[in-house]
Amino acid sequence: MGVAELGLPVDVPSTALFTDHYELTMLQGALAGGTAERRSVFEVFTRRLPEGRRYGVVAGTGRVLDAVENFRFDADVLGFLRERRVVDEPTLEWLSSYRFSGDVWGYPEGEVYFPGSPILRVEGTFAECVLLETVILSILNHDSAIAAAASRMASAAAERPLIEMGARRTHELAAVAASRAAYVGGFTTTSDLAAGFRYGIPTVGTSAHAFTLLHDSERDAFQAQVHSLGRGTTLLVDTYDVAEAVRTAVEIAGPELGAVRIDSGDLLLVAHRVRQQLDELGASDTKIVVTSDLDEYAIASLAAAPVDAYGVGTQLVTGSGHPTCSMVYKLVARAESADPQAPLVPVAKKSMGGKTSIGGRKWAARRLDEEGVAEAEVIGTGTVPAELADRQLLVELIKGGEVVAREALDVVRERHAAARANLPLSATQLSRGEAVIPTEYV
Repeated sequence: MGVAELGLPVDVPSTALFTDHYELTMLQGALAGGTAERRSVFEVFTRRLPEGRRYGVVAGTGRVLDAVENFRFDADVLGFLRERRVVDEPTLEWLSSYRFSGDVWGYPEGEVYFPGSPILRVEGTFAECVLLETVILSILNHDSAIAAAASRMASAAAERPLIEMGARRTHELAAVAASRAAYVGGFTTTSDLAAGFRYGIPTVGTSAHAFTLLHDSERDAFQAQVHSLGRGTTLLVDTYDVAEAVRTAVEIAGPELGAVRIDSGDLLLVAHRVRQQLDELGASDTKIVVTSDLDEYAIASLAAAPVDAYGVGTQLVTGSGHPTCSMVYKLVARAESADPQAPLVPVAKKSMGGKTSIGGRKWAARRLDEEGVAEAEVIGTGTVPAELADRQLLVELIKGGEVVAREALDVVRERHAAARANLPLSATQLSRGEAVIPTEYV
C-alpha cells in the first residue's frame, strides 16, 4: 500500500488551476446573476465507447478524490488570476474561501461501464460544482482509457503476468497515473519507481541493451549482472546473437537463471527456439519475458508461445489507439431558485449531431440473467424498481465535502477482475463490436 492509500501527504499542490478559463468566467456570471447558489447535479458519462471496445473501465476515482480535496485557491493562484484579469475582485474573494462542500456519488473504481452510465454524480451549488469539471474529466478520461487497454491486454494474456513499462513514452506525471490505471486493469508490476512510491505498486527491472554494450563482451555483461543481482535475474539476450546469448547466460547463471528477455524479432518463432534451447541446456525453470511494442493483439497472437510474461509500454500508455474515453460532465438537474429547499428541475442539452443528453438525477443498476451474468445496464430517474434495488452501482464517495470512500489499490484491482468476469464471454473478444450489454433507460 502506497502513501496515497494510507492517506498521508504526498506534497500535492493545489489542483485549482487544472481547469479551463471558462469555468471561472461562468462562476463570475452566475455570482453576478444570482444563480451561483442554485443546487445543481452534474453527471459524468460517455455517449459511446471507443470504436470497437465492448466495455469501459472506471479508473482514476481515487485520484479524483485527491484532486477535489486539494482544489484550493491559495495566494499564488489568486495572484495569477488577478494579474491575468481572468475574473473580477468579487469572484476572487469568493474563490479565496472555496471548499467543495457537496456530495459525490459514483461507480466504484474498477467497475465496468457502458454508454450512458452515470459514472460520477456531483451535487452541490452550481458555483462549487462547475469548477470541478475539467480536473475530473482530465483524470477519468485518461485513467479509464489506460485501464481499458490494460484490461484487454490482461484478458489476452490470460494468467501470464504483465509488466507496465511505458514511462519513457509519455509525460512524466502521466506515466505515474498510467501505471496506477494499468494496475487497476490487471497489470502486475511496473518499471516506474514514482508509481511504486506513490501507490505501492510492485516495481521490477534489470538491464537494457546499453548495459551489454557498455562491456567488452556480452559474457562480461552477464557476469557483472549475475554477480550483482543474483542468478535469479533476467538477462536480455537479443543484443547480438540470441542463441549464443542464451548459451552464455545459462553457462554463467546455471539452471537457476531466473529469466531471459527477448525484445526484438519474430517473437513467436524466437520464443519457441529459446524455450527449446533452455530446456536442452537444463534450464527448464528459466522463464521467457517478451517486450517490443506489444499490444493486446500481439499478446493474443503469442497465446500458444512458451512465453511467461509480457512487458508493455507505448501501446498501453496511449490507450492502445484510444487515449481518451470521451467522457463529458453535464448539468442534468438544478433547483428552481437559490432556496435550499427548492425542487430540482431536470435539464438537458438538446442539439443536433448526437450530442443530446438525458436530464434528471439518475440511478444505475446492472441486470443479471439466470446464470448471474450481466445482461443490461439499466438507468433511470425516480424510484428504483424493486428487482434492481440490490444491483445498484453508484456508491457514496464524498459526503458534505468529506471523502468517505478511500480504498486500497489492490481492492480496486480485485473489483475490476470480478466485474470483468461477470460480463458475457464475448466481452473479452478482441474483434471489433458493440458494447457487450445494452443500456436501457426506464
